[in-house]
Amino acid sequence: MEVQLDILRHFIHYSFHFLAPFGLGKMFWKENWWKAGMIMAATMLMDLDHLLAEPVFDPDRCGLGLHPLHTIWAGLAYLGLLAIPSWKWRAVGVGCLWHLGTDGLDCILIGLVS
Repeated sequence: MEVQLDILRHFIHYSFHFLAPFGLGKMFWKENWWKAGMIMAATMLMDLDHLLAEPVFDPDRCGLGLHPLHTIWAGLAYLGLLAIPSWKWRAVGVGCLWHLGTDGLDCILIGLVS
């Protein structure tokens, strides 16, 4: 049963990172939904900060607060992007905040699975 929950956790995590941004794009930027979805999916690049951790990848580690681009300070900067009057920068901000939320949900699910 625990293996199935772990697979479900990973399915939710990566679906939220790669599929949900297109739904958010449809919701917020109807005329540019595909581009907005691509921009938001590209915010996965913020996971490059995992290269600073040891080990680089740990499927059972909660990265919030651990990695530099996953801190409250980074979150405040992403929130600030929403104030820029450009849909592209707002898409970056929404994507980064969505990324943090998705990672936060994964942290909760790690607690439920482990």
